[in-house]
Amino acid sequence: MRIDNITKMRLWSLHPKYLDRKGLLAQWREGLLAKKVLEGKTKGYKNHPQLQRFKKYSHPLNAINSFQSYTLKEAQRRGYNFDKSKIKIIYLKNVIPVTNGQIKYEFSHLMKKLMERDVKKFEELKNVKKIEVNPLFKIIKGDIEDWEKITL
Repeated sequence: MRIDNITKMRLWSLHPKYLDRKGLLAQWREGLLAKKVLEGKTKGYKNHPQLQRFKKYSHPLNAINSFQSYTLKEAQRRGYNFDKSKIKIIYLKNVIPVTNGQIKYEFSHLMKKLMERDVKKFEELKNVKKIEVNPLFKIIKGDIEDWEKITL
């Protein structure tokens, strides 16, 4: 991954079912990079804002492996062949808080991306009323998270 992609890392709080093909592939790749950071196996990305919530969890590697396990599960549901040997399969639920403001922001951000790159997925999601999150996260009340880099 090139250095100019650092600010573009996106580990979506949203349920991976909402991601288009490109988004799901990117999340898998970026989640693997995040895992390397948390394992201390890379010099870059150490202070990336998206990693703060994983670092705050009592067992950061369990959290990122769980995040990736849900991404893998969605990929398998779609018939994609992600290399599951790259993670430890673990399914934590409701262990990392995420604000409802963050969820609304991310969904809006995703919809903007889908309008440009996957109109079919956009049409599929445009009437979603209750936004689901990756099962790792639990929704709490609040505004957009402090770590978010707002781009809308």
